[in-house]
Amino acid sequence: MGSCVSSPGGVEVTELDKARHKDAEKQLREAKAKMAAQVKVLLLGSGDSGKSTILKQMRLIHKVPFSAQEIELFRQLVFENITRGGMKYLLDAMEDMDLKLSEDNIPTIDLVETAPDLKDGEPFPVSYYEPLKSLWADPNVQKAWERGNEAALPENLYYFYSSLDRLFDPGYLPDEQDIIRCRARTIGITETSFDLRDHQMLMVDVGGQKSERRKWIHCFQDVTSILFLVSLSGYDQCLVEDKDANQMQDAMTIWDSICHSQWFKATSIILFLNKNDLFEKKIRTSDIKNFFPDFDGESGDIRAGRDYFKRRFAKLAQKAGRSKEREIYIQFLISYRILKD
Repeated sequence: MGSCVSSPGGVEVTELDKARHKDAEKQLREAKAKMAAQVKVLLLGSGDSGKSTILKQMRLIHKVPFSAQEIELFRQLVFENITRGGMKYLLDAMEDMDLKLSEDNIPTIDLVETAPDLKDGEPFPVSYYEPLKSLWADPNVQKAWERGNEAALPENLYYFYSSLDRLFDPGYLPDEQDIIRCRARTIGITETSFDLRDHQMLMVDVGGQKSERRKWIHCFQDVTSILFLVSLSGYDQCLVEDKDANQMQDAMTIWDSICHSQWFKATSIILFLNKNDLFEKKIRTSDIKNFFPDFDGESGDIRAGRDYFKRRFAKLAQKAGRSKEREIYIQFLISYRILKD
C-alpha cells in the first residue's frame, strides 16, 4: 500500500499520485518538443487541382515507399479509372454533347458500367481488353475527349488508354507514373509524415469538392504553411460537382477566403499554379478571353496567360492587406513530373 503525505491544503497525495503527475509532465514535455520540431503543411485547393498528386510526388521525393498493399490498391484503382471511374464519365458526357457511339461499341457501355472490383492479385479481365480498345478508337469518343473541358473529364484517360497492352499484362504492377496518374476522390482528411533534416513535416490533404470543404476547419489549428493548388488548365473547365461553375473562378473564391481568414493571418502561403504543361497545350485552341473577358493578351500567348492568372491571384492576396505579417509565394508546376535528387 503506497504511503501518503499531506499537501499544504490538507489533501493527501500518495506516491502513486506523484508518479502519475511526473509521468503526465514528461508526456507534456515530449508533446511540446514534438510540436516544436513538426512543420504542419496544409494542402488546399478546389477539386481536380492536383493536391493528392502532389502528396504522392512528395512521398517519392522523400523516399517514403508505397507498401505492397498500397501498390495493389493502386493497381485495382487503375482498372476502375479506365472503366466506371473514368470512361463512364466520358460516356455520360457524350449524351450531353449529343454524340453517339458506333453500333459495334454500344454493348461496351454495359461492360463499363458493371465493371467488377478486382480482388487482390486478380489480373485485369481479358474480356475487357478488345472492347475498351475499340471504344477508345470510336470517332465520337475522341470528339468527346477533345471537348473534355465541358464535363471535367479525367485527365488520365489518354495516358492509361495509350497503355492498354501494358495494363492487361497478367503480371502488371503500376509503376511510379501510374501511381501518380491514377486518381480517386479524396474523402475526409489524409495525413502523411516526412522526415526532414531537423524537423518532421506533416502534410494534411483534404478533399477539394464543395461537399468536403466544411471539414477544412478541423485542420486549421497549428498550421505552419499552406500549399494552395490551382489547376492552370482549369480556366475553361467546369467543376466535377457543378457543371455551371468554372474551376478557375472557384479557385479564386477559395483563395480569397483563405487570404482573408483570421486563422491564417500570420501563416505563410505557397500558391502552386499547377498543370502548366496541360495549360500550354490547351491555350493553343481554347482562348482565355472566352472565359475571362478582361484578359488582354493575344490568343494562344502562353506567357501572357500565365502572367494574367498570377496577377489575379496576387491581387487577391494583396487585397487582404497582410503583407507585413506573412509571406506569399507563387510558383508554376508541371503536372505528373517526379522531381528527384
